Amino acid sequence: MTAVWPRADELGLLTDLYELNMAQAYHLDHRRGEAVFSLFYRVLPGQRNFAVACGQEHAARLISELRFPEEQVRRLAPLGFRDEFLDWLAGFRFSGEVRALPEGSLVFPQEPLLELRAPVAEGQLLESLLMNYVNLETLLASKAARVVLAAGDAPVLDFGMRRMHGLEAAWRSVRAYRVAGIQATSNVLGGLTFDLPLRGTMAHSYIQSFDDETEAFRRYARDYPGTTLLIDTYDALAATDKVIGLVRDEGLDVGALRIDSGDLAALARAVRDKLDGAGLSRIRVVVSGGLDEWKVADLVAGGAPIDGFGVGTEMGSVADAPSLDFAYKLTEYDGRPRLKASPGKPVYPGAKQVWRQYDGEGRLVGDEITAADEERHGEPLLRTVVADGAPVVPPPDPDAARERLRRELASLPAALRGTARADAPYPVSFSDALEDLRKRTLDRLP
Repeated sequence: MTAVWPRADELGLLTDLYELNMAQAYHLDHRRGEAVFSLFYRVLPGQRNFAVACGQEHAARLISELRFPEEQVRRLAPLGFRDEFLDWLAGFRFSGEVRALPEGSLVFPQEPLLELRAPVAEGQLLESLLMNYVNLETLLASKAARVVLAAGDAPVLDFGMRRMHGLEAAWRSVRAYRVAGIQATSNVLGGLTFDLPLRGTMAHSYIQSFDDETEAFRRYARDYPGTTLLIDTYDALAATDKVIGLVRDEGLDVGALRIDSGDLAALARAVRDKLDGAGLSRIRVVVSGGLDEWKVADLVAGGAPIDGFGVGTEMGSVADAPSLDFAYKLTEYDGRPRLKASPGKPVYPGAKQVWRQYDGEGRLVGDEITAADEERHGEPLLRTVVADGAPVVPPPDPDAARERLRRELASLPAALRGTARADAPYPVSFSDALEDLRKRTLDRLP
């Protein structure tokens, strides 16, 4: 193990112990029947009206490459696993099928983001890995999409790396943010890896390192023409006057002024007035500092003259809803429907399909969850991405995912795009055949 995150050859061990225990039990008991596992979430948290499916196609490709090298298998021996099971692990190759929603799809409670069909031990081994992977990117994309909606036409920049929950989350967040419509990031490795434009301004520490704020602005603007200057270290309005003087008297090229604290709306208006009065309407005003979708929406609704939003902690930590109630449930084994009976936590048996339905003008009107072999009008969302253990489609294109999300959000009723929980949720229904299968399965439970 490295000091940063697990190496690729350790990834198989990034699981819960009971997954390995169950996989061994299946193996020792010769329970090799084909199973269907469904990955979905049960309820929307807080004020949410939708989630954004993100990470499921990448996760499917990941499991097609999953291996248990001999060195890692040996680490399990002291835990009491049998040699024959460890030999099986050493030769592990996923052999099943995965169907998944397209990246960037809106996804609602009970809808499978991913369904896996494989020998039961294989499917069981993958539970923790799949849930962790899909949960993170779906959470981040869902939160970021709400911020982007709240910002309207103004761009949103990701400033969240420093307060995110771990280095891998900070790195992978950038991919989710690209899907969600974030326009740039300060995260260098994330931006380079996932091809999101990099943007950076300055910290208060740079200003503080100088005895004179004007000199700090002068040096930085000369080093980085067109840069954004942070003006609230001492007095935002006095700093604005200093920048105006530098631009007017020395011809320095400044692209934007950033406000990171205080009454952002009032300060943005005052700064904008000063810039416009000096004939510098080309210099933009951007704000940051504890922003989330509600604060951004309030600033936009109040008409604050803000040209961009830097959003960090609240988006990166998904502070209002840091988890989704994801479940990974066995819904079929050896050709027979299966479910867990629990009050308040309904599970529908069998393999499924999700049909997205539109009206004549292309607006979303509802989804229907059916058995996999049913046909409906509308768009079938679950498609095969892995067959016989190997990917059968190209890697997901983040630009296509971004465009899909943009299109679906634009097709949602306006109330569902807002920051508050809508009075009427997005309609999701279950087919009569699926309801009947659930009833018959419940009736047969021991």
